[in-house]
Amino acid sequence: MFCEQCEQTASGQGCHQWGACGKSPEVNALQDLLVYYLRSLAPVALKARELGVSTQEADIFTAKALFATMTNVNFDKKRFVEYLHACIDLREGLKQTCGDRISQWPDIANVAPDFAESLVEQGHDVSLELLDLADGNPDLFALKLTVLYGVKGMVSYAYLAYELGEEDDRIYQFTYETLAAISRSDLQLPDWIDLALQVGELNLLAMKLLDAGHVNTYGHPVPTPVPLNVKPGKALLVSGHDIKYLDAILTQTADKGINVYTHGELLPAHGYPRLKEKYPHFYGHYGTAWQNQTKDFAKFPGAIVLTTNCLMPPHENYEDKLFSVGAVGYSGLTHLLEENGIPDFTPAIQTSLDLPGFSEGEPAKEVTVGFARNAVMEVGDRVIEAVKAGQIRHFFLVGGCDGAKPDRNYYTEFVEKVPDDCIVLTLACGKFRFFDRQLGDIGGIPRLLDIGQCNDAYSAIQIALGLAEAFQTDVNSLPLSMILSWYEQKAIAVLLTLLYLGIKDIRLGPTLPAFLTPNVFKLLSQQYKLKAITTPDADLAACLGR
Repeated sequence: MFCEQCEQTASGQGCHQWGACGKSPEVNALQDLLVYYLRSLAPVALKARELGVSTQEADIFTAKALFATMTNVNFDKKRFVEYLHACIDLREGLKQTCGDRISQWPDIANVAPDFAESLVEQGHDVSLELLDLADGNPDLFALKLTVLYGVKGMVSYAYLAYELGEEDDRIYQFTYETLAAISRSDLQLPDWIDLALQVGELNLLAMKLLDAGHVNTYGHPVPTPVPLNVKPGKALLVSGHDIKYLDAILTQTADKGINVYTHGELLPAHGYPRLKEKYPHFYGHYGTAWQNQTKDFAKFPGAIVLTTNCLMPPHENYEDKLFSVGAVGYSGLTHLLEENGIPDFTPAIQTSLDLPGFSEGEPAKEVTVGFARNAVMEVGDRVIEAVKAGQIRHFFLVGGCDGAKPDRNYYTEFVEKVPDDCIVLTLACGKFRFFDRQLGDIGGIPRLLDIGQCNDAYSAIQIALGLAEAFQTDVNSLPLSMILSWYEQKAIAVLLTLLYLGIKDIRLGPTLPAFLTPNVFKLLSQQYKLKAITTPDADLAACLGR
């Protein structure tokens, strides 16, 4: 196998024997094969669209299937075989509907997997094809991978937005165009840089749609204290990012005597007023970031539902109480099927009722969430006055993905060393390195503001744009520094969005993407002043001294 799409690749170069995420070579090959056949679907879907043929089923399938190939989402070989069958069926169905209006399809649109032979071997074969398409040019290969991984992140946001009734056809059209472009050999480095920035542009739209879906369904987040301590009673844990699934679980557990806890990136869900007000059994948060789940899940005395990515290969001591939904999967786990977009969570609910739950409580401990764009901009006048009065010297956006590598302690140390006259904005699971630190406030404005999930990067961007407008300047001229951590493909999509917006001086870590060549990173450094993190002291000094 060869995989370099996440930050924790072996030796910082790429996984060859086994995925650092727990992905087997067989699953990796099937994912490569699925991406290849999604590329074969793309030109057919584009032609069908030109002819006015509906591609809606293929649109949603493509988004969900690409989502399944992201890091820590789906490890189930059987599910990928099912995706392959569905992909070919959709492609051939569209070709049949187009009929003789298309005289000739491109070669890639006519290939098909041999389901009677080893799909894993076929996956190995097509994984080499992408490098061939780059004519052996490592920089071209790097940019193709950057675009592909960015599209994976983009469609994951788009798929979550679709679940909440928010869509934009431009995202599906661009996804097909990009997948089709990967097969082209006539595009040069400037073309791929332009495509990467277009990924950033369309990802901004996808995040805007998801933001609208959340706000229209659950209201604007408001500052909300969230218990980190457990209380006696039956318990069910919901992990991942998908708030619609969380809502469905809360509905189906109502009046059953079960307290529902969030885990990982669902912590910010406590800030949505329509969830808080509707469900009194929506209690608190349990555990921290995704990489600690083997410890957290083993101790949790109830059922656990995984709603999106961040699944780690489960241990035997808790896999019988672990359930997956949506794109998530692992061989041997109970996968809850959907009807009209909502799973029946009865098996998970019954498991929580059968398990002991918490027998006793813990001392009260809490964190506050809900500082999304609406909440922050409501006190915007106070923030602006504090900046003008010299009470607030600088803003730091410290956020992104968490991970297992010890050098991620950089982010904890950085936040702890931020001077008392500065404010830290944070989002995504990277905040679990410091989310419970007591940093105090500046004139009643908390110094640590949790904006939300990685899905809420749109909110962080709107806060920055709002401040820039208030100070009649641009984001790059604000007393604002972005210190980002990355792990998987949504983080790549967000980074491309920031570059599309022209935001400079971003510091990225804990390591640079293995799929970026030195030449490509040099180009980004020259154009956008993109930097690798160094040490907390040096980076703080540089940010405050600029």
